[in-house]
Amino acid sequence: MLRKFCVLLISQVATTYLSAQPASSADPERPNIVYILADDLGYGDVSCYNENSKLKTPHIDKLAAQGIRFTDAHTGSSVCTPTRYGILTGRESWRTDLKSGVLSGYSKALIEPNRMTVGQLLQENGYHTAFIGKWHLGWDWHVTAPDNWQSGPLGSTKNPEVDFSRPIKNGPNERGFHYSFGFSGSLDMPPYVYVENGVATAVPTETTVSVEDKGFWRRGLTAPDFNHADVLPDLTAKAIQYLDAQRENDQPFFLYFALPAPHTPILPSTEFLGQSNTNFYGDFVLQVDDVVGQLMNALEKNGLRENTMFIFTSDNGCSPKANFKELRSVGHHPSYIFRGHKADIYEGGHRVPFIVRWPNMATTASISDEVISTTDFMATMADMLNVPLPDHAAEDSFSFMPVLESDSYKDPIREAIVHHSVKGRFAIRKGEWKLILWPGSGGWSFPEAKEDIEGLPDFQLYNLEKDPSEKTNLVNAYPDKVNELKDLLLQYIELGRSTPGAPQENEGMDNWPQLDWINKTKK
Repeated sequence: MLRKFCVLLISQVATTYLSAQPASSADPERPNIVYILADDLGYGDVSCYNENSKLKTPHIDKLAAQGIRFTDAHTGSSVCTPTRYGILTGRESWRTDLKSGVLSGYSKALIEPNRMTVGQLLQENGYHTAFIGKWHLGWDWHVTAPDNWQSGPLGSTKNPEVDFSRPIKNGPNERGFHYSFGFSGSLDMPPYVYVENGVATAVPTETTVSVEDKGFWRRGLTAPDFNHADVLPDLTAKAIQYLDAQRENDQPFFLYFALPAPHTPILPSTEFLGQSNTNFYGDFVLQVDDVVGQLMNALEKNGLRENTMFIFTSDNGCSPKANFKELRSVGHHPSYIFRGHKADIYEGGHRVPFIVRWPNMATTASISDEVISTTDFMATMADMLNVPLPDHAAEDSFSFMPVLESDSYKDPIREAIVHHSVKGRFAIRKGEWKLILWPGSGGWSFPEAKEDIEGLPDFQLYNLEKDPSEKTNLVNAYPDKVNELKDLLLQYIELGRSTPGAPQENEGMDNWPQLDWINKTKK
C-alpha cells in the first residue's frame, strides 16, 4: 500500500516541479547539477578508492571513470549537521552557535534567514532547485507549548509538542529550493515524518519503539506513510521522477539529493541482503551504489547526461555502527589506511570520496590530489557562473573550477583547510602538515576518554605525506611548524573567514572551551 501511495503522490506533484518558467535552452556554462550526498560512507567503502575493498561499487566506479576522482577531499566536519551547513552556505558551521555535536529532528533552523545559500545563488541565476532527502539543518515546527521547550543539539532537550498539521517555517523552501521533499533529521531521529514543500504529508499517529544494533533508531512519533525500510527507495523514486520531469524543461536545474544511507538504521532492501559477503552495512553500501546507478541511468534516459555536473560524496567517515570488528574479520576497512572514523578529527573522520563528472567540461578518468572541502561547493558554482560573491557569504569556500577545467592544474586551491570533530576540536592542514589542537581523537575512537588522554601532549602534529595513517606525533620535533599552524587557525577564527575579504562576525564566541584550549601555551 505504501508503494502505491508513493507512486500516486509522485504523479500528483510532478507538475509542481515545473512551475517556474524556462529561462534558456541547454547552456554549457550553466549545466544542470546533481549533488548526491551519502550519509556516513567511508573513504574505503568505494572500490575505486580502495584496491583492497571487499565491497564492489561498480556504479560509483563508473562515475569516477567518466570524471574526476579527488583523493584528498574533506568534509567541513566529521559529523552530519555541520557538513551540511557548509555545503549549502560555504561557511564553517563552527562559526555559528553550533560549536559541537549535531541537531535533533526537532531543532530550530540553523541557517540564518539572511544567509546566502547555494540554492539561492543558483535560483538567482535561472536555475530550478530541488532538495530531496535528509535535511538535518533544523527547521521550525509549529510548537504548541514553546515556553516548555528550547531548541538545541541532539539530546539536549525533550521532544516538544508539535501541531504537525501546520506548515513548518525556515525549511528548504525558504533556504533556496523551489521544491523540497524529505525529513528533518537523521533516519534514526524522530519525528519520522515526510515534509513536502513545508507541509507534512501525513500527521504522525503512533510512536515507533526504539530499535537497537545496526538497525538502530530512537523511539518517536511516526507518520502512517513513513516506513524506515522504504525511505531510501521512496526518496530515490522522488529523485528519478524529478529528473524525468526535467526532460521537457529548458531551464537548468539543481538537485540536491541527501541520502539517508548507509547511516543507521542499516536496513538494506531484500534484494541486497547477503550480496556484499560482509555484513548488513556492506549490503547497504551496495544499495547506495545502486541508487547512484539509477540516477545516472535517469540522466541518460532523459538526454540530460552531457550537460549535467554530477557530484557524489559523503558527509563524513564511516560510523562505528557499521561494526568494524565484523568488517575486519572479512578484510574490509571502511577508513582505508586512515586513522579514525566518523566523529573523529583524524583523517578517517573527514576524508571522503568526492567525484565530479561533467562531460562538457571535466576531463575523463582523471585523478586529482588537490586538497578540497565540501564547503567549496558555493564558490565553485559562483566561479562557474562568473558571479561575484559578497563579503558576507561563503566565507570558507574556495573554487575548484580550475581543476575541472584542466587536469594539469597543480597550484593549491586553498592556503589551508580546517577540520572539526563532533566534540568541537580543531585541526588545521597546510600542505603535508596537519596540526591537531587536542591530545586525542576529539570524537569517539581511542584516545577519547579523560583517562585516555591524560599525560599526552596537548597537540598532535603529523606529516601526512610520510605518515598518512597519523601514527607518529611530531609535535615536539617541529615547534616552529606548530606555532605557524596554530597562528593561522587563530587568524581564520578571528577574521570570521578563511577566504580573502572583509572580516566577518562569528556567533557564540563567549565561553568557547575549544578556543580556550587552542590558546594554551603548552605544546
